[in-house]
Amino acid sequence: MTDIRGATAIVGVGTTEQGQFPGLSANEIAVDAIELALADGGLTKADVDGLITCQNLRSHIGTDEQIGLLAGLNPKFSATLDYGTGNFSLHLAVMAITSGLAETIVLCYGTNQRSAKVNFGVAVGGGADFATISGLVHVAGPAAMAFRRHQHLYGTTEEQLGWVSVAQREWAERNPAAIFRTPMTIDDYLASPYLVEPLRRPDLTMISDGGAAIVVTSAARAADRPKAPVYVLGMAEQTALRGDQNPDNLMRPWLGDVASRLWSGSGLGPQDVDLLYIQDATSVWVLQMLEWYGFCKPGEAGPFLAEGHTRPGGSLPVNTNGGQLSESYMWGWLHLCEAVRQLRRECGDRQVDGPEIAVDCSSHDFLKGAASILSTHR
Repeated sequence: MTDIRGATAIVGVGTTEQGQFPGLSANEIAVDAIELALADGGLTKADVDGLITCQNLRSHIGTDEQIGLLAGLNPKFSATLDYGTGNFSLHLAVMAITSGLAETIVLCYGTNQRSAKVNFGVAVGGGADFATISGLVHVAGPAAMAFRRHQHLYGTTEEQLGWVSVAQREWAERNPAAIFRTPMTIDDYLASPYLVEPLRRPDLTMISDGGAAIVVTSAARAADRPKAPVYVLGMAEQTALRGDQNPDNLMRPWLGDVASRLWSGSGLGPQDVDLLYIQDATSVWVLQMLEWYGFCKPGEAGPFLAEGHTRPGGSLPVNTNGGQLSESYMWGWLHLCEAVRQLRRECGDRQVDGPEIAVDCSSHDFLKGAASILSTHR
């Protein structure tokens, strides 16, 4: 097995403004992000020999052919992932570089889903037909059921879950790029109406326009970049493509398989992590991943959150950008960019003191999961 620890590094990140930008196509936004990421890494298009793009939800927008043409790139290697959230795209880039297909790859995602009024009221995945019959046409439905299951098993309360949203809003207040920055207390959260009981509006991500890009290169090429390289020290994935054929799939126990391989492959563990990023299409995902990745024991995430560990000043800063719940809905791409900026000490008022290790966890709802370990040290 190839040892990928420290073989590649992120040397540039770029994020556009987030919100609503009528008149710009998703591909134009993605190219804007590419230009920002290259500038951040002190690179030009001539330095790029790889391109990985992330296709927009339920569309054929965002392919490598489209982005390459618009950006003026003609790389040795290119690919498009249908579900290419940050970690999945990052892992493909690491594999391409370590196998010799390319040396410097730009990864990107751009979307105008808010301006284009994309319909999210359609179930996705291999079991979409069965979900639709049951009325589960949005992730909020099965996420609500997942939280009910957690409540049944462990007695977790709605107030405890609410601390996910409250903590991330506190981080977002310090992030000028965040869309939702209005202060929110736990009482404000509990006063919010249900959307899909027991989940409230703050438990679910917003829809937004925006773009993000990341430049990944070999460790050798990373050494002479203007900013500190952020090395990939570990990565792991696991699918759950059998859907509800998997036992207790609402709880997503297969995320524990991702965590197990992540820790064993890197020689690190939860105790080594200074920053944690969890792709939070719903607050329930944060609750689950805190447990499956070993940051607390099964059933203890509720009290862990209520004790303030994930808040500013807490023992485990989580989603210091505000996450998808408060910063912007970008399929986890902004989490990865934030992790890099925090490790490079560039985050101003929300900068965590002296972080060295960050973990970024992604999941495609009930279908697959992925995670990466990042550090400025090899």
